[in-house]
Amino acid sequence: MAVQFESSVKHVPYSQEQVYGKLSDLNNLESVRDRLGQMKDKLEGKLEDIAFDRDTITVKVQGIALTLRIVEREPMKCIKFEGDKSPVPMNLWIQILPVSDAEAKMKVTIRAEVNMFMKAMVSKPLQEGVERLADMLSALPY
Repeated sequence: MAVQFESSVKHVPYSQEQVYGKLSDLNNLESVRDRLGQMKDKLEGKLEDIAFDRDTITVKVQGIALTLRIVEREPMKCIKFEGDKSPVPMNLWIQILPVSDAEAKMKVTIRAEVNMFMKAMVSKPLQEGVERLADMLSALPY
C-alpha cells in the first residue's frame, strides 16, 4: 500500500534557478553538514550523521541509515529521489516553482510502500519528517 505525505508550501527568498541549482547537485549541501552540530541539539539527537555526493544523500537517524539517490532531474522544476537500501521502498521529490524573479516556492513529497500495520507506525514520523525537511530546505542560503 502506498502512502503519501506532502509538506506545506514553503516560500524561499531566492530565484527558482538558484534553488534548483543548489539542490540538483548534492555536493552543494556542504553547508548543511557544517550546521549539523547545531541541528543535532534541535533535533534531540535523532539525526546522527549525513553524507552525500552529487547524486546521493545518506542520513543516519536513530541508528538507521537511509540513502536517497537522485533518479530524475527536471530542470528548474523538480528533483526526484528513490530510496536506495532503505527499510521500505520510497520516493521523495522536491518541487520548485517561481513566485517572482527573486522568489520561489517549494514543496516536498514522500511516497512509501508500507503494509497496513506499518502505516499506523510510520504515518506520524513521515509527516513530521517531510515538514522538517521542507523547513530545512527553505532556510538554506541559496
